[in-house]
Amino acid sequence: MPMPSDINIIDLMLSVPGEDNSQWYEYMKPMLLDAESREIFKMPAQYMFRDIPQAGKKEDYIAYTLEQMDKHNIEKALMGFDENNETAMEALRRHPERFMASYEANPNNAMDEVRKIERLYHEYGIKAVTGFPSGLCPQVPINDKKWYPIYAKLVELDLPFCVCVGVPGPRLPMAPQKVELLDEVCWFFPELKVVMRHGGEPWDELAWKLMLKYPNLYYSTSAFAPKYYPEPIIEFANTRGSDQVMYAGYFPMGISLDRIFRDMPEVPFKDEVWPKFLRDNAKRVFKIED
Repeated sequence: MPMPSDINIIDLMLSVPGEDNSQWYEYMKPMLLDAESREIFKMPAQYMFRDIPQAGKKEDYIAYTLEQMDKHNIEKALMGFDENNETAMEALRRHPERFMASYEANPNNAMDEVRKIERLYHEYGIKAVTGFPSGLCPQVPINDKKWYPIYAKLVELDLPFCVCVGVPGPRLPMAPQKVELLDEVCWFFPELKVVMRHGGEPWDELAWKLMLKYPNLYYSTSAFAPKYYPEPIIEFANTRGSDQVMYAGYFPMGISLDRIFRDMPEVPFKDEVWPKFLRDNAKRVFKIED
């Protein structure tokens, strides 16, 4: 039952911080209509995350991130990447054995986005494509036809799709991220590997029911301190879903690794679930080599 200490962990959501990370959310501002989100918050879900990690001034933020990873036995981390993100490009160049790239897609760009995904896959070896349906401008629901060319390309490339589900933290309409929308996508694209992000609440029971129905649907724990992992998801991992639940953090966007791994030993996973949750499932789904 206790969390083992000898597993080299794979973190499916981590970024390299800077002195000020507020620029990460500029793309979202057209959708944020309340003054607090637009003018006060440095992170649009700041009302939920009251102890957002602050790296402060560092000579080398990539080295600092590796120190944080080493402290908690994180061997590899999946981070957001694009060619205009100089920090991510540098992290991949310097440490390809530690960092893996994912690309956040915008289906509003139509076939240009499909072609970009294929190019990034061949040129940089991206391991996944991610989506934030409520954060797009205009928003695009998970089952909208705009996503379908991207889903087809991901099936062709055998890349997972990591998508935010549930009520979004930022003050944005939640309709595009309702968990029920995954039913149509998983039905129509049975080969597509879909990894839920950000909890799925308040539809966490529906999330595990859909995972039971669709073997290529998965759940990652991003944006949640382990203390708040939904009980239905823990129960599912301990019973029939041990191959479908995997660890993702949220450093430095909202939760420190110190906080995550202070809480983690108290999660009541069965002994045989821990290796799958911390490493093995991610290796299989994202095709990660040692």
